[in-house]
Order: sequence, then C-alpha cells, then structure tokens
Amino acid sequence: KMNDGPQGFRDNAHPGSSTAWPCSLAIGATFDRSAAEAWGAAMGDEFFRKGANVQLGPGVCLARVPRNGRNFEYISGEDPHLGYEMVQPAVRGIQGAGVVANAKHWANNNQETDRTSVDEEVDERTQFELYYPPFEGAIAAGVGSAMCSYNKIRTRWSCENPETLQRDLKERLGFRGWVMSDWGATHSMSLAQGLDQEMPGADFMNAAAIEAALASGEVDASRIDDAALRILTPLFGVGAFDINNTNTQRNNVSTPAHTALARSLAARSVVLLKNNGVLPLDRTTPLRVALFGKSARAPVVGGGGSGAVVPAFVPSPYDAIRARLGLSAGTGDCGLLDASEAEGPCVAQSDGDDTLAAYELARRSDIAIVFVATSSGEGSDRASLSFDGNADLLVRAVAAAKGRRTVVACVAPGAALTPWAGEVGAVTYAFLPGQEYADGLADVLFGDVNPSAHLPLTLPRAENEVGFTDAMWPGVGDKQRVASYSEGLLVGYRWYNAHNATPAFPFGHGLSYTTFALAGLRASPTRVTVTVTNTGRRPGAAAPQLYLTFPPSAGEPPGQLRGFAQAQLQPGESAEVRFPLRARDMSVWNATTHAWQPVHGSFGVAVGLSSRDAAALRGAFRSP
Repeated sequence: KMNDGPQGFRDNAHPGSSTAWPCSLAIGATFDRSAAEAWGAAMGDEFFRKGANVQLGPGVCLARVPRNGRNFEYISGEDPHLGYEMVQPAVRGIQGAGVVANAKHWANNNQETDRTSVDEEVDERTQFELYYPPFEGAIAAGVGSAMCSYNKIRTRWSCENPETLQRDLKERLGFRGWVMSDWGATHSMSLAQGLDQEMPGADFMNAAAIEAALASGEVDASRIDDAALRILTPLFGVGAFDINNTNTQRNNVSTPAHTALARSLAARSVVLLKNNGVLPLDRTTPLRVALFGKSARAPVVGGGGSGAVVPAFVPSPYDAIRARLGLSAGTGDCGLLDASEAEGPCVAQSDGDDTLAAYELARRSDIAIVFVATSSGEGSDRASLSFDGNADLLVRAVAAAKGRRTVVACVAPGAALTPWAGEVGAVTYAFLPGQEYADGLADVLFGDVNPSAHLPLTLPRAENEVGFTDAMWPGVGDKQRVASYSEGLLVGYRWYNAHNATPAFPFGHGLSYTTFALAGLRASPTRVTVTVTNTGRRPGAAAPQLYLTFPPSAGEPPGQLRGFAQAQLQPGESAEVRFPLRARDMSVWNATTHAWQPVHGSFGVAVGLSSRDAAALRGAFRSP
C-alpha cells in the first residue's frame, strides 16, 4: 500500500490524523543530516502506523526554475551536492521504519507549466552533473523505489524513455529498486524501456497486454522476472513480508513526540537572513509588540497537491508570541496602542490592509513584526516571486514608523523577493515549515533556539534575474512546448558566481545569534580541514561549507559546493571540521566516453559560511 507524500501522510479521508511536517525544502535548509534522518524516521513511522508500506517521497529534483510550483517538495534546493547528502539520511529514516521510500520525480520535473506534455531538452553532461546526483544519493542510501515524471526528456516520455530509465538510472547509476509511473504518466507498456509498475491502474501494463508482448517477442520473460524482483526485494528489505502490519488508515498517528519534533524541525529550518541586534527579543522587558499581516493569525505552513497534509491544529504566531510573553487569555491586549497608558507586555495585531493605520500602530509599539507569506502547489508554477497581497507596501509602511525595530517573518515555497530588506532590522525566512511553525518561530524570535539554517537556494533581487528566455522556461512551440536547458551548468548560485552578480541573499547564507571564526585551512585532494570556533556569547551551530573551483580547462562554474557540516559549539569552544573528498568531486562527466573523467590541475578551495562569504578561508590543492 502506497500513499502521498513527501511532507507526511496525506489523508483527505481522515484530515487531522497525521502530522503536517516541514516541507522537504525546509529540511534541506537545515544543512543538518541528523534533522533529515529524524524527519524521515518520524514520517516513516506515521506511514507504517497508517498501514502503508510505501511513502511517495522524498522529492529530490533541483530548483532550476525559481517559480516552479513544486520546489517546496524537493530537498535538494538548487544544489546537487546538497541533495545528494541530505536525501540519504531521509531515505534511511523512512525505510528504517519499515516503509519503502520513493525518490521522485525522475527526471527533470522542473516546472509545472504544461508538465504533462513539455519536452525538457537537457544535454548529457548537465544531466549527470546537476540533475542526477540527488537521485544517486537516494540510491546510495538503498532507496527501494523511484517515480518517473509526466514530462518528456529529449522528445521521449520520461516513463517510456529507455535512455533515462534503463540506461541511465538502472545501468549507469546502478539503481536496483523499481520504477513506478507518476499517476497517469504512462503512454505505453514501457516494460522493455525500464518501467516496472504502471500507476494507478493497468491501462497498458495489464495481463493481456503483457501476454501479447511476450508472445510477440516485444518483451522478454526475463524482463518480467526483473520487474517482479525489483518490486519484491525492497519490500522484503523493509520487512513487509516479515511483519503483519494490521494498522489501518483510520488511525490517528500524530503523537505528542511528533508534535515536539515538528516544532524543533520548524525552528531549526528558520533562516535568519538579517539581524541588526533587534533579535532575540527580551521577554524580561515589558514589550508592547505589534503584529501585522493576516498570517499572524492564520499562518501559511504548507503547499498544495500531493504534498499537502491537513493537520489537526495549526497554532498562530499571535498566540505563540503571547504565550512567550507570559500572557494568559483575556490579558495583554494592547488594542490599537492608541493610548499612551498602554503598558507592556502586550500584543496588538492588525491584518495590515490599511497601511496608514499600520504605520500608526507600529509607531506606538516597542517592536513591530510583519508576517508575509506565499505558497504554491502541484499543477501550476507561481505567478511571481512576490509575497501575497500588499506585503511589500505593508512592510515599508511599518518600517517607515519603526525602522530597525521592525522584524519581517517570511514564509515561502522557494525563492521570493525582499525589496525592503535594507529598511528593516531583522528578517527570518521559512520554507513552508509545517503545522508547528508558530511555536518554532517563537522559539527563534525569543532566543530559545539559536537559528542555524542556511538558504538552500538563492534569493534574487528581481524577477528572472538569471535571464531565462521563454525558450528556457516555460518553453516554446506551437504543437509541442520545448524547454531548452541552454543555461547548461549555470543554475542557481552557479549563475551568480559565473556572472559575478550579487543576489539579495546568496545560497548557503544564514545568520546566528552568536559568531563563528574559521581558521587553520588545510587542503589536499582527499580532504579539506578547518577549525571553527564559537567567538560569541551564546551556544550555537555553525555550518561551514566547502566550495571548489575547477581548473579553467574543465569548463565548470566557479565555487561549487562539495561539503558541509554542522558543529554545535559552546561559547569559546572550537572543533575541527573535516570534509572528505572523492575522486568524483574533482571529475566532470564526459559525454563522449559516457563516464566520469578526473580533472587534473590546481583546484581553488573556499571554506566559509555561505557561497559568497567574504571572510571565507581560501587555498588550493593540486590534483595529480
């Protein structure tokens, strides 16, 4: 029995009976493998206790298109190495709970516009260097199943493409599990091309059609055996035939422990983009807090489509902040703060429709927090990278009154525009953070959790900053829409590095309430080592990141992520961080020999706290 989806058990028949977890992209933002494993294990446990033995997740596609409606479903963000590393503990967590994980969507499911018909034209080198590695990570972790996508790849449907299914996925990448189609994504039987299971029915892969294909020689009996073996082996591997799982979908599988974990993961996935010292808030001070925006009371915590989960209850930031200030029901209402005698601590809230009134309310407060949000879902790409409603006008109105005492709390399914960031004191950024966002955010705002997340994708300064033409996205063509991946390897921060362009906030960026210093860089072709020290006054987690620059002859974008680590440090504490390197990390895909080709020469090394960290340690090593 299989069930959606990548952020928890989607159960529309029994809403509120499973946990709405932070989305995959939020987990990617933690840069923390232990978070990914805990997330996967908890989801796997809920699937098992709902009677399922296959979870249709995690999603691992790359965020090529900033406005892709499903970017929130994918743990990779815009970097293949991040995806390769983060998907492995997620898969281990899911399958350790007795449920087969499903890596999706193979391959190039990078837009929702005309997703059931678009032809994705991508060259072989780009496939192997950018779009395949997250799936390789899932394979390395022993993922039992994969799902092929709706789109075409180089003129052939993904679910009947022998080059991508049989040759690339199964033979070149060594995938030993089974490939199922996305729902209704089949156009033929496709057994000979590498498809193992048609979903959700058997329009093409039914007994009569298979018997006819065997009789005609179109399909060999050994291929039928192979498909059966590929399906059965992972199910045996997770114990599906050893344990009689009598659980039913009616079960309520969300537990207090899972609620607590969802809150912890929500907090750990909040990225602190900017902070001039206004955060963390001091709960011992009698603050008069003004909250703005509709999502202060009705937070946006998830996306639409197969990744949607209906939670039993979604706390509001308004209530969470009141609780942190020690306010009980019926107390601490600042009203509109229009009386000078309004004493703190107290909380006022405005939906922000009237920006002039918002300005006045902010002016009379001690601290202003503006909540801005947007979401997306399966089936369509986003109309823009802006937050919903009058978000930009509201932030600027509040900031005009409160300036550096303004905090903006953002929620988005991917990249979004922050044109007002220079006008406010602090900005937090969460990627569809699940049902416990409100309390998780409050944990961060008041300093109970020191923020440690980092951007898994670039936040641009403008729409289409990377200069996609219509031919690149969403594609052009009268009878057949074709999306050309003519940017090649220049996706996400690689484009910014190659063009020496400055984004609003770079890939890997994320601040803390403490400070860290890096020292002692040592680099060789097998390992890069640094020492990280907590130089601040609070415990915190540093996430040093290793970026390599290939010799110019390799034709690679500069500064590519090749390692990251989490180091939890007390004030004054130091730790040595080691980044092991594989020969693969210093290789390029040769589309002539169809193999990885080692690159020889001098490699530039940068270890910092983001992809554009001006204080990064720099060095080099020579690969013989």
